Amino acid sequence: EVQLVESGGGSVQPGESLRLSCAASRFTVDTYDMSWVRQAPGKGLEWISLISSGGDSRWYADSVKGRFTISKDKVKNILYLQMNSLKPEDTAMYYCVREGVTYWGQGTQVTVSS
Repeated sequence: EVQLVESGGGSVQPGESLRLSCAASRFTVDTYDMSWVRQAPGKGLEWISLISSGGDSRWYADSVKGRFTISKDKVKNILYLQMNSLKPEDTAMYYCVREGVTYWGQGTQVTVSS
């Protein structure tokens, strides 16, 4: 069974950084496009970043461009999201998504507050 397990969330102050990880099993992250999606309290889903299967193409939502970086480790089979200069509006549940035949992880909570 395909599984995606996110980790790395937590509570931080504005301006701090976090790195989210998404460990994949039963498939390899270099054979599918992979995304990070978030959902803030009381709001809908927001796709914030995507990396192509080969890793040569990346897309970011305007809300995170210049602050977040998506990457993947093909050896460890892990997807990452490096989040810098965090803002209170980044507070959300963050999900790792395999595109194509879609699978979602269970999510990891990020809270940014002073």
